Amino acid sequence: MKALLIGICSSMFFAVTFILNRSMEVGGGSWLWSASLRFIFMVPFLILIVWMRGNLRDLFREMKKRPLEWIKWSVVGFVLFYAPLTYAAAYGPGWLVAGTWQFTIVAGLLLAPLFLKSDGSRHTVQFRALIISCIILSGVILIQVQQADQLSVSQLLIGALPVVIAAFCYPLGNRKMMELFGDRMDSFQRILGMTLASLPVWIILSGIGLVQTGPPSPGQVIQTFIVAVSSGIIATALFFIATNSVRHDQGKLAAVEATQATQVLFVIAGEAILLSSPLPSGIASMGIGLIVVGIVVHTLNMRMAVRRMAVVKSG
Repeated sequence: MKALLIGICSSMFFAVTFILNRSMEVGGGSWLWSASLRFIFMVPFLILIVWMRGNLRDLFREMKKRPLEWIKWSVVGFVLFYAPLTYAAAYGPGWLVAGTWQFTIVAGLLLAPLFLKSDGSRHTVQFRALIISCIILSGVILIQVQQADQLSVSQLLIGALPVVIAAFCYPLGNRKMMELFGDRMDSFQRILGMTLASLPVWIILSGIGLVQTGPPSPGQVIQTFIVAVSSGIIATALFFIATNSVRHDQGKLAAVEATQATQVLFVIAGEAILLSSPLPSGIASMGIGLIVVGIVVHTLNMRMAVRRMAVVKSG
Protein backbone atom coordinates (compact mmCIF):
# COMPACT_ATOMS: atom_id res chain seq x y z
CA MET A 1 0.00 0.00 0.00
CA LYS A 2 2.83 2.39 0.89
CA ALA A 3 4.54 1.67 -2.44
CA LEU A 4 1.30 2.50 -4.31
CA LEU A 5 0.92 5.83 -2.52
CA ILE A 6 4.52 6.72 -3.34
CA GLY A 7 3.86 5.74 -6.98
CA ILE A 8 0.81 8.03 -7.16
CA CYS A 9 2.81 10.91 -5.65
CA SER A 10 5.53 10.36 -8.25
CA SER A 11 2.95 10.45 -11.06
CA MET A 12 1.75 13.84 -9.85
CA PHE A 13 5.26 15.26 -10.20
CA PHE A 14 5.77 13.41 -13.50
CA ALA A 15 2.66 15.14 -14.89
CA VAL A 16 4.58 18.42 -14.86
CA THR A 17 6.68 17.00 -17.71
CA PHE A 18 3.77 16.58 -20.12
CA ILE A 19 2.19 19.95 -19.30
CA LEU A 20 5.36 22.05 -19.53
CA ASN A 21 6.80 20.16 -22.53
CA ARG A 22 3.63 20.99 -24.44
CA SER A 23 3.73 24.56 -23.15
CA MET A 24 7.31 24.95 -24.39
CA GLU A 25 6.46 23.56 -27.82
CA VAL A 26 3.45 25.87 -28.13
CA GLY A 27 5.79 28.73 -27.19
CA GLY A 28 8.20 27.81 -30.00
CA GLY A 29 10.88 25.99 -27.98
CA SER A 30 12.82 23.11 -29.54
CA TRP A 31 12.23 19.59 -28.21
CA LEU A 32 16.01 19.07 -28.35
CA TRP A 33 16.52 21.69 -25.65
CA SER A 34 13.54 20.46 -23.64
CA ALA A 35 15.06 16.98 -23.54
CA SER A 36 18.73 17.77 -22.96
CA LEU A 37 18.42 20.64 -20.50
CA ARG A 38 16.34 18.57 -18.10
CA PHE A 39 19.15 16.06 -17.56
CA ILE A 40 21.93 18.66 -17.64
CA PHE A 41 20.13 20.60 -14.88
CA MET A 42 19.71 17.41 -12.84
CA VAL A 43 23.44 16.70 -12.53
CA PRO A 44 24.51 19.26 -9.87
CA PHE A 45 21.45 18.57 -7.70
CA LEU A 46 22.00 14.81 -7.80
CA ILE A 47 25.74 15.07 -7.15
CA LEU A 48 25.01 17.21 -4.09
CA ILE A 49 22.34 14.79 -2.79
CA VAL A 50 24.48 11.67 -3.26
CA TRP A 51 27.56 13.39 -1.81
CA MET A 52 25.64 14.54 1.27
CA ARG A 53 24.43 10.95 1.77
CA GLY A 54 28.05 9.77 1.63
CA ASN A 55 27.51 7.51 -1.39
CA LEU A 56 29.33 9.32 -4.19
CA ARG A 57 32.57 7.34 -4.02
CA ASP A 58 30.70 4.00 -4.01
CA LEU A 59 28.76 5.05 -7.10
CA PHE A 60 31.88 5.98 -9.06
CA ARG A 61 33.49 2.68 -8.02
CA GLU A 62 30.51 0.71 -9.37
CA MET A 63 30.42 2.73 -12.61
CA LYS A 64 34.14 2.13 -13.13
CA LYS A 65 33.67 -1.63 -12.75
CA ARG A 66 30.96 -1.94 -15.44
CA PRO A 67 30.94 1.22 -17.57
CA LEU A 68 29.37 -0.40 -20.65
CA GLU A 69 26.41 -1.70 -18.63
CA TRP A 70 25.81 1.75 -17.18
CA ILE A 71 26.01 3.43 -20.58
CA LYS A 72 23.85 0.84 -22.39
CA TRP A 73 20.97 0.70 -19.92
CA SER A 74 21.11 4.42 -19.15
CA VAL A 75 20.66 5.20 -22.84
CA VAL A 76 17.74 2.75 -22.95
CA GLY A 77 16.14 3.91 -19.69
CA PHE A 78 16.71 7.66 -19.99
CA VAL A 79 17.54 8.69 -23.59
CA LEU A 80 15.13 6.37 -25.41
CA PHE A 81 12.53 7.23 -22.78
CA TYR A 82 12.68 11.01 -22.61
CA ALA A 83 13.82 12.05 -26.10
CA PRO A 84 10.75 10.39 -27.74
CA LEU A 85 8.44 12.00 -25.14
CA THR A 86 9.70 15.51 -25.86
CA TYR A 87 9.69 14.86 -29.61
CA ALA A 88 6.06 13.71 -29.43
CA ALA A 89 5.12 16.85 -27.49
CA ALA A 90 6.04 18.86 -30.59
CA TYR A 91 3.30 17.16 -32.58
CA GLY A 92 0.56 16.27 -30.12
CA PRO A 93 -1.18 17.75 -27.07
CA GLY A 94 -0.18 16.79 -23.53
CA TRP A 95 -3.19 14.52 -23.03
CA LEU A 96 -2.21 12.45 -26.11
CA VAL A 97 1.39 12.03 -24.95
CA ALA A 98 0.43 11.35 -21.33
CA GLY A 99 -2.31 8.93 -22.36
CA THR A 100 -0.15 6.96 -24.79
CA TRP A 101 2.59 6.84 -22.17
CA GLN A 102 0.32 4.61 -20.07
CA PHE A 103 1.26 1.68 -22.31
CA THR A 104 4.17 1.42 -19.86
CA ILE A 105 1.88 -0.28 -17.32
CA VAL A 106 1.43 -3.19 -19.74
CA ALA A 107 4.96 -3.02 -21.15
CA GLY A 108 6.47 -3.63 -17.73
CA LEU A 109 4.48 -6.84 -17.32
CA LEU A 110 5.34 -8.11 -20.80
CA LEU A 111 9.04 -7.50 -20.16
CA ALA A 112 9.06 -9.69 -17.02
CA PRO A 113 10.46 -12.85 -18.73
CA LEU A 114 13.61 -10.91 -19.65
CA PHE A 115 14.65 -10.76 -15.98
CA LEU A 116 15.95 -13.37 -13.54
CA LYS A 117 14.74 -14.25 -10.05
CA SER A 118 17.15 -14.62 -7.14
CA ASP A 119 17.20 -18.41 -7.74
CA GLY A 120 18.28 -17.95 -11.38
CA SER A 121 14.92 -18.78 -12.99
CA ARG A 122 13.06 -16.26 -15.14
CA HIS A 123 10.05 -14.27 -14.04
CA THR A 124 6.73 -15.13 -15.68
CA VAL A 125 4.00 -12.78 -16.88
CA GLN A 126 1.54 -12.11 -14.04
CA PHE A 127 -1.72 -12.55 -15.93
CA ARG A 128 -3.96 -11.34 -13.10
CA ALA A 129 -1.95 -8.11 -12.87
CA LEU A 130 -1.97 -7.89 -16.68
CA ILE A 131 -5.78 -8.07 -16.80
CA ILE A 132 -6.09 -5.38 -14.12
CA SER A 133 -3.59 -3.19 -15.98
CA CYS A 134 -5.59 -3.65 -19.18
CA ILE A 135 -8.64 -2.25 -17.35
CA ILE A 136 -6.64 0.88 -16.60
CA LEU A 137 -5.34 1.00 -20.17
CA SER A 138 -8.88 0.74 -21.57
CA GLY A 139 -9.78 3.76 -19.46
CA VAL A 140 -6.88 5.68 -20.95
CA ILE A 141 -8.00 4.67 -24.46
CA LEU A 142 -11.53 5.97 -23.79
CA ILE A 143 -10.05 9.34 -22.85
CA GLN A 144 -8.06 9.29 -26.09
CA VAL A 145 -11.11 8.40 -28.22
CA GLN A 146 -13.06 11.49 -27.23
CA GLN A 147 -10.16 13.78 -28.05
CA ALA A 148 -8.91 11.98 -31.17
CA ASP A 149 -11.33 13.65 -33.58
CA GLN A 150 -9.50 16.95 -32.98
CA LEU A 151 -6.32 15.60 -34.60
CA SER A 152 -5.32 14.31 -38.03
CA VAL A 153 -4.09 10.75 -38.56
CA SER A 154 -0.50 11.96 -39.00
CA GLN A 155 -0.66 13.92 -35.73
CA LEU A 156 -1.96 10.85 -33.92
CA LEU A 157 0.80 8.63 -35.32
CA ILE A 158 3.68 11.06 -34.80
CA GLY A 159 2.38 11.99 -31.37
CA ALA A 160 1.83 8.38 -30.26
CA LEU A 161 4.41 6.02 -31.83
CA PRO A 162 7.51 7.60 -30.21
CA VAL A 163 5.73 7.43 -26.86
CA VAL A 164 5.05 3.69 -27.28
CA ILE A 165 8.81 3.19 -27.76
CA ALA A 166 9.46 5.26 -24.62
CA ALA A 167 6.84 3.25 -22.70
CA PHE A 168 8.86 0.05 -23.21
CA CYS A 169 12.33 1.55 -22.80
CA TYR A 170 11.71 3.23 -19.43
CA PRO A 171 10.70 0.10 -17.46
CA LEU A 172 13.31 -1.95 -19.34
CA GLY A 173 16.15 0.38 -18.35
CA ASN A 174 14.87 0.83 -14.79
CA ARG A 175 14.34 -2.88 -14.16
CA LYS A 176 17.67 -3.85 -15.71
CA MET A 177 19.52 -1.38 -13.47
CA MET A 178 17.65 -2.74 -10.43
CA GLU A 179 18.63 -6.28 -11.44
CA LEU A 180 22.29 -5.35 -11.85
CA PHE A 181 22.79 -2.89 -8.99
CA GLY A 182 19.61 -2.88 -6.87
CA ASP A 183 21.26 -4.50 -3.86
CA ARG A 184 24.29 -2.19 -3.93
CA MET A 185 22.91 1.16 -5.11
CA ASP A 186 20.11 3.27 -3.62
CA SER A 187 17.64 5.19 -5.79
CA PHE A 188 19.58 8.47 -5.83
CA GLN A 189 22.80 6.69 -6.78
CA ARG A 190 21.08 4.93 -9.67
CA ILE A 191 19.49 8.15 -10.93
CA LEU A 192 22.79 10.03 -10.78
CA GLY A 193 24.72 7.16 -12.36
CA MET A 194 22.23 6.84 -15.21
CA THR A 195 22.20 10.60 -15.72
CA LEU A 196 26.01 10.79 -15.89
CA ALA A 197 26.21 7.75 -18.17
CA SER A 198 23.70 9.27 -20.60
CA LEU A 199 25.10 12.83 -20.34
CA PRO A 200 27.22 12.63 -23.55
CA VAL A 201 24.04 11.97 -25.56
CA TRP A 202 22.27 14.96 -23.98
CA ILE A 203 25.24 17.22 -24.73
CA ILE A 204 25.18 16.07 -28.38
CA LEU A 205 21.43 16.76 -28.62
CA SER A 206 21.87 20.23 -27.10
CA GLY A 207 24.61 20.91 -29.68
CA ILE A 208 22.22 19.91 -32.49
CA GLY A 209 19.57 22.18 -30.96
CA LEU A 210 22.03 25.08 -30.85
CA VAL A 211 22.86 24.63 -34.53
CA GLN A 212 19.26 24.17 -35.66
CA THR A 213 17.37 26.72 -33.55
CA GLY A 214 19.93 28.71 -31.60
CA PRO A 215 20.02 28.97 -27.80
CA PRO A 216 16.89 28.30 -25.75
CA SER A 217 14.70 31.20 -24.68
CA PRO A 218 14.73 32.30 -21.01
CA GLY A 219 11.17 30.94 -20.68
CA GLN A 220 12.21 27.51 -21.93
CA VAL A 221 15.21 27.46 -19.60
CA ILE A 222 12.99 28.24 -16.60
CA GLN A 223 10.33 25.69 -17.54
CA THR A 224 12.95 23.00 -18.23
CA PHE A 225 14.51 23.73 -14.84
CA ILE A 226 11.12 23.18 -13.20
CA VAL A 227 10.73 19.88 -15.09
CA ALA A 228 14.24 18.82 -14.02
CA VAL A 229 13.48 19.36 -10.34
CA SER A 230 9.86 18.16 -10.31
CA SER A 231 10.01 15.25 -12.72
CA GLY A 232 13.69 14.47 -13.06
CA ILE A 233 14.58 14.47 -9.37
CA ILE A 234 11.46 14.32 -7.17
CA ALA A 235 9.24 12.11 -9.36
CA THR A 236 12.03 9.80 -10.55
CA ALA A 237 13.37 9.34 -7.01
CA LEU A 238 9.89 8.53 -5.67
CA PHE A 239 9.21 6.10 -8.53
CA PHE A 240 12.59 4.36 -8.13
CA ILE A 241 12.03 4.07 -4.36
CA ALA A 242 8.56 2.58 -4.91
CA THR A 243 9.65 0.09 -7.58
CA ASN A 244 12.81 -0.88 -5.71
CA SER A 245 10.78 -1.76 -2.59
CA VAL A 246 8.76 -4.38 -4.52
CA ARG A 247 11.28 -5.38 -7.20
CA HIS A 248 11.22 -9.08 -6.25
CA ASP A 249 7.44 -9.43 -6.83
CA GLN A 250 6.34 -8.89 -10.44
CA GLY A 251 2.67 -8.51 -9.47
CA LYS A 252 3.40 -5.78 -6.93
CA LEU A 253 5.86 -4.16 -9.30
CA ALA A 254 3.16 -4.06 -11.96
CA ALA A 255 0.75 -2.44 -9.49
CA VAL A 256 3.26 0.30 -8.66
CA GLU A 257 3.95 0.92 -12.35
CA ALA A 258 0.18 1.07 -12.95
CA THR A 259 -0.10 4.06 -10.60
CA GLN A 260 1.49 6.09 -13.38
CA ALA A 261 -1.90 6.02 -15.10
CA THR A 262 -2.96 8.76 -12.68
CA GLN A 263 -0.65 11.04 -14.66
CA VAL A 264 -3.47 11.39 -17.18
CA LEU A 265 -5.75 12.79 -14.49
CA PHE A 266 -3.10 15.23 -13.27
CA VAL A 267 -2.31 16.32 -16.85
CA ILE A 268 -5.97 16.91 -17.68
CA ALA A 269 -6.38 19.04 -14.54
CA GLY A 270 -3.10 20.88 -15.14
CA GLU A 271 -3.80 21.66 -18.79
CA ALA A 272 -7.30 22.88 -17.87
CA ILE A 273 -5.86 25.27 -15.28
CA LEU A 274 -2.67 26.43 -17.03
CA LEU A 275 -3.48 26.09 -20.75
CA SER A 276 -7.30 26.50 -20.63
CA SER A 277 -7.88 23.08 -22.18
CA PRO A 278 -11.44 21.69 -21.95
CA LEU A 279 -12.20 19.09 -19.30
CA PRO A 280 -13.20 15.60 -20.49
CA SER A 281 -16.84 14.56 -20.57
CA GLY A 282 -18.99 11.65 -21.78
CA ILE A 283 -16.87 8.65 -22.80
CA ALA A 284 -13.72 10.25 -21.39
CA SER A 285 -15.36 10.48 -17.97
CA MET A 286 -16.00 6.74 -18.15
CA GLY A 287 -12.32 6.31 -18.95
CA ILE A 288 -11.33 8.24 -15.84
CA GLY A 289 -13.62 5.99 -13.82
CA LEU A 290 -11.94 2.86 -15.22
CA ILE A 291 -8.49 4.21 -14.32
CA VAL A 292 -9.59 4.76 -10.73
CA VAL A 293 -11.26 1.33 -10.56
CA GLY A 294 -8.15 -0.36 -11.96
CA ILE A 295 -5.85 1.22 -9.40
CA VAL A 296 -8.24 0.28 -6.58
CA VAL A 297 -8.33 -3.33 -7.83
CA HIS A 298 -4.52 -3.37 -8.03
CA THR A 299 -4.43 -2.21 -4.41
CA LEU A 300 -6.80 -4.98 -3.32
CA ASN A 301 -4.79 -7.52 -5.31
CA MET A 302 -1.59 -6.45 -3.54
CA ARG A 303 -3.27 -6.76 -0.13
CA MET A 304 -4.51 -10.26 -0.99
CA ALA A 305 -1.00 -11.25 -2.08
CA VAL A 306 0.47 -9.98 1.20
CA ARG A 307 -2.12 -11.94 3.20
CA ARG A 308 -1.46 -15.12 1.21
CA MET A 309 2.26 -14.81 1.91
CA ALA A 310 1.56 -14.27 5.60
CA VAL A 311 -0.61 -17.40 5.72
CA VAL A 312 2.07 -19.45 3.94
CA LYS A 313 4.78 -18.26 6.34
CA SER A 314 2.64 -18.89 9.42
CA GLY A 315 1.73 -22.35 8.17
